Amino acid sequence: MTSPDLAAANIDKIATMFPGVTTEAIDAEGNQARVVDFDLLRQELSGRVVEGPQERYQLDWPGKRVAAFSANAPIAKTLRPMREESVDFDSSKNLFIEGDNLDALKLLQESYLGKIRVIYIDPPYNTGSDRFVYPDSYATDTGTYLAQSGQVNDEGVRLKTSVESDGRYHSDWLSMMYPRLKLARNLLTDDGLLFVSIDSHEVHNLRKICDEIFGAGSHKNTIAVRRGIKNVQAQFEDLSALSQGHEYILLYARSSEVRLPKLSLVHEDRKPGKWDTYWRGTDRPTMRYELLGVTPESGQWRWERGRSLEAVANYERFLAQVEGGLSLDDYYLDHLTATNVKLNFVRRSDDGTVQYYVPPSEGKLLSDNWMDITLSGNETEEFDTEKSTALLQRIVRWACGPDEIVLDFFAGSATTGHAVMNVNAADGGSRRYVLVQLGEKPNEKSAAAKAGAGTIASVSRNRLRKAGSAIREGAGSGGDLCDVGFRALKVDTTNMTDVLRTPDETDQTSLSGLEDSVKPGRTGEDLLFQVLLDWGLDVGVSIAVEQVEGHEVFVVEDGALVACFESSVTTELVRILATREPLRAVFRDSGFASDDARINAQQIFKELSPSTDVKAI
Repeated sequence: MTSPDLAAANIDKIATMFPGVTTEAIDAEGNQARVVDFDLLRQELSGRVVEGPQERYQLDWPGKRVAAFSANAPIAKTLRPMREESVDFDSSKNLFIEGDNLDALKLLQESYLGKIRVIYIDPPYNTGSDRFVYPDSYATDTGTYLAQSGQVNDEGVRLKTSVESDGRYHSDWLSMMYPRLKLARNLLTDDGLLFVSIDSHEVHNLRKICDEIFGAGSHKNTIAVRRGIKNVQAQFEDLSALSQGHEYILLYARSSEVRLPKLSLVHEDRKPGKWDTYWRGTDRPTMRYELLGVTPESGQWRWERGRSLEAVANYERFLAQVEGGLSLDDYYLDHLTATNVKLNFVRRSDDGTVQYYVPPSEGKLLSDNWMDITLSGNETEEFDTEKSTALLQRIVRWACGPDEIVLDFFAGSATTGHAVMNVNAADGGSRRYVLVQLGEKPNEKSAAAKAGAGTIASVSRNRLRKAGSAIREGAGSGGDLCDVGFRALKVDTTNMTDVLRTPDETDQTSLSGLEDSVKPGRTGEDLLFQVLLDWGLDVGVSIAVEQVEGHEVFVVEDGALVACFESSVTTELVRILATREPLRAVFRDSGFASDDARINAQQIFKELSPSTDVKAI
């Protein structure tokens, strides 16, 4: 008997917190062992890119370390409201964010940490014909890539006769995906799920980086989904490859302990119970025994003897209790409802066949084969390859509870938002969506460009408006209860000016410009959303704008937070707001006439609402 292996236990604890830092190595005795990659662990805990030349089992590519570092690198940005692009801005809890999704994911880290139940993304497939426009600072030029991948020497002379362009395509795509997936994992609830659509070009690499970020044990399924096939190959006698008739959805959980809910395809009408043959062709002598006067000479009975005899007794009990009244289906369902126990029944039919009862079914249990559903939607005029709402509705209905949040940070045509609204309208749920889409111009050859679309983000918002209107109209008098709006925001630079200057850079004439740290042109609503992010508050909270003593005051979540960012804050205004006893109050620092006025405001809150957290920005 040996004492517990504390080192192994500590490695397990580290793997729970940082799944990507454990790997495999050969120990001193020549055995394969699970170990901690301290270079990666140091990188998780440090603000620097670390170097580590030791070889190990892992997926690697030029630029990986810098890509991993970029996930932790802070940014001086914020989310600014776009009220004119929104629908039901003040009350809707849905979000549409325009901007680089890497920035958006960083900005949402505090407000939505551990709050997202489902993430679905449909990233660029990296086929060579598609394109991904994410201007990350770590994107490498050709010269840097050749040096990092060992294709040129110190003098820049190429060591290979041809440029490995395919390798760079993979490296750029992996560097784009890696930090986004790392940040996305933080946002998932403990039982949260990630769904990623992908095709054969990058599915192998995507699986490897997801294994590294989430842990290999968190991979639940690789789902196959049917895609439309173009029959252009029919004109040729031979082919370079068969047409691809399906794509994939990788399904990962926040941790390996997560259990998935059962997934069924609901029948339009419930299928009644039926009797089926109890004998099976599988040849197991131990499962051949006398039952109802019959002993098989080959094959086997479906269940072991004890369960079979109990099923016979259940059927005899049914016959004794019910005489020409209740059907076996009703008897089974009544017992199931009352006891939550599924009864088995076995009988011998009039022709002497031993049969078992197959209960009524309201749906068909589904596997990772989703070939019953079509991948592409063709539901918009502007997009050629958007996913179908039926596909997203299956995911949302299956994996997301009625009050939970769905995130899609490659929003594209906004199918995810459309699907969330459809499912809510169908079952009365109040699910919320958070969509992120880069404000890029559509490819000039795309249907969106031909339709005159300015940006993909604008097309996405337009689809949400149309879908929301249709759902509200279809709901009739109950349409006002559906949240079919969205709060439009955009990623932008911080609202605060850079006031860090050396004495040599500051003269007497510029001192007055340093009094207010807020950039010109930024509104009170801009400042409010930066406060929400800084405090880690939900960006989807309800907001009301009031006039108090002639000042614009923002009242958030029925008074949980009050804010006034005007250039002049009076003592009377402060006193009125303090009597409301909010949890938090925030003002513009330059709105106070002096430091004494700001200190006096804090004293007023201490007297009238001592539990209020008061801040000035």
